[in-house]
Amino acid sequence: MANSDVQLQPAVQDLLNQVAKFFPGDVQVQIIGDLKSGYLRHDQVQTMQDGQHLFVQLSDITDPDFLASHELLHILMTLRGFPQVYFPLTTGDDQLDEQLRYVGTDLFDTVAHFVVYAEQRQHGLINKTVEEDVVKGVRQTITPEQGHVDAEMITRLVTVLDAFVFLGDHFDQYRYLFDHDFPIATQAAEQLYQLLTEKPTTSPFAMRRNVVKLFRAFDQQLQRWELPALHLNEFAMVTSVFSKRQLGLQVKQVFKLYYSELRNHATGKRAYVGFTISDDQNSLVMDGPVGEKVSTEHIQALYQKTVQELFDELHIPYLER
Repeated sequence: MANSDVQLQPAVQDLLNQVAKFFPGDVQVQIIGDLKSGYLRHDQVQTMQDGQHLFVQLSDITDPDFLASHELLHILMTLRGFPQVYFPLTTGDDQLDEQLRYVGTDLFDTVAHFVVYAEQRQHGLINKTVEEDVVKGVRQTITPEQGHVDAEMITRLVTVLDAFVFLGDHFDQYRYLFDHDFPIATQAAEQLYQLLTEKPTTSPFAMRRNVVKLFRAFDQQLQRWELPALHLNEFAMVTSVFSKRQLGLQVKQVFKLYYSELRNHATGKRAYVGFTISDDQNSLVMDGPVGEKVSTEHIQALYQKTVQELFDELHIPYLER
């Protein structure tokens, strides 16, 4: 249940109760500060787990219902079997790894927000005031452009794209602000938004498809700006969503396996990475024998297994559709 100092709307309390049904422990919403900034950002709420206790912690009280419901919906998506994003690889450069994880997580969450924001609107938790406060939050997150591409463009693009997803049909009511302060990012974000809305994000499979599509399109935009690509299709691992038939196929029919130059973050060893043939996205990471000759033999042996056998052996989570 919620702490006594948090007065949640019935719709938010209902979401809290839904999370409590799925989570095998105690779930609470906590306010951990009395700051009321007057704007809304995703970093004003976080989830902490301590054993059998799950705490949704609000560090800002501008709109507790919006912030708490947003986080609870993300948790519900995880508990109900939507894909997750993982970062099991390392480039060997801690600062680069951190940037890739940060941007990769934000882009992944942006796709999840098609589900989250729609649910919040359905529950009456997004109104004109919330929209205005989120737009204020955008302007607190990124600085106005100076007429050229600079080091902040990646953050601007991620932030403005999420604003497109949040505002949806209402974006034009605020477009003058975005066009005035962030014209380059807004133009690029709108193209990415149009790409993501070609097919709706309404199922785990559709979410994975749009995440993979966004990772690739985001790199293409960075290259148009002559910025280095992030290669999140390789660096980030996204939960696979298989049909029953795919689980029974041989690994070689579904995946391309490579002995990567990147290393397994947990073990420090060069990693074997499996890319799904249909979308060329990193879907499994594992250790194996070292050396080109033995690695080739190892991959050939893995190719003969069924997809289900390999994933079960490696204890890599996957979803069925």
